[in-house]
Amino acid sequence: MASTSDNSPTPRPRYDIDNIFCYHAPRFDQTHRYYSLREAAKSLAQYILDLTPPSREQSLALTKLEEAVMWANAAIARNEPDTTTSEQVTP
Repeated sequence: MASTSDNSPTPRPRYDIDNIFCYHAPRFDQTHRYYSLREAAKSLAQYILDLTPPSREQSLALTKLEEAVMWANAAIARNEPDTTTSEQVTP
């Protein structure tokens, strides 16, 4: 949530909340891109496991990588126009 000049929170627009908390069925080539991102992250995860000792830091690195893939997938799902509907809400 953003803040105003007096540091009070600025609420997110309604359309953004609706977009964040809804199911986004894969469209077009999205499934392939999700797969590509997961495969690239899986390779990096294996490097992390191979090159670092088991530790809290290793666990955090793997967790952050998992989080990065999740946000990349969310970027794809949430921000591409759905060409099957006539109503478009753009930020």
